[in-house]
Amino acid sequence: MGYLRQDLLDLTDPSYVISDADADPTGQWLFEDVTVGETSTGGTDWKLTTCCGTDEIIFLCLLFAYLVIIYFLWNTVVMKPMKLIAVFVHEMGHATACWLTCGSVKAIEVYGNEGGVTKYVGGWRWFIIPAGYVGGSFWGAFFVVLSGNRWASLAASILFCLGMAASLFFSPNKTMVMLNVGFIVLTVGFILIDQLVITPFLQFLTLFYGVFIGSFSIYDIYDDLITRTVEGSDAHACHKLIPCCMPRCVGVQFALVALAFQGLGLYLALVW
Repeated sequence: MGYLRQDLLDLTDPSYVISDADADPTGQWLFEDVTVGETSTGGTDWKLTTCCGTDEIIFLCLLFAYLVIIYFLWNTVVMKPMKLIAVFVHEMGHATACWLTCGSVKAIEVYGNEGGVTKYVGGWRWFIIPAGYVGGSFWGAFFVVLSGNRWASLAASILFCLGMAASLFFSPNKTMVMLNVGFIVLTVGFILIDQLVITPFLQFLTLFYGVFIGSFSIYDIYDDLITRTVEGSDAHACHKLIPCCMPRCVGVQFALVALAFQGLGLYLALVW
């Protein structure tokens, strides 16, 4: 098994190929050969033929441990901030869809009762309304995928902080200001520790963000859109756009999309 450095200049120069024994553990690797039997196949292992090695087992155990922790602490005050940040991600999904369809966002608010609202003008409602639950599921999977690499995790965390900071310019309420400032400080703190003290460190937080946001999206869809119908929910808004599509039917569709995103995120994380 061999490795190629990311800063390689000439792929044909054998000096760039080193053995496992000589590999620099702190180096950043762009590509890893996958050896199956006596045959070395270069490239991404899309079929997961070499799964699961030590790294994959650690990743899966950590992901499962996070799910167990979230389950047992779900109704405690410890998880309250995480639930509110998941609500924020939901609302940012609406806001992002509004911007992408040339609408104007007037305000983004998150409430202590785990509700939220995005006030906007214009844009394409057919795209904006589903973007809350679908966006939350997407970002959950996004964090899970990028948690497997130090620099990808850093990029995801910086993007998250920029999104939280940018939202503060759209008439946020007091709860959202405190929430976003707190999570920006937390995330930046993890970034500094990861860069200056302990590596890996930030990747654990990124994975937790992904697991929680994805889990919250699925639970929220099940609780608000499938087991009951809440007047004013995204499902009811979709029903008003398409009267023949009942709110619970919309909820089932959202749930299938959310589950698909989580499955895709897990698969890509293992491939990564």
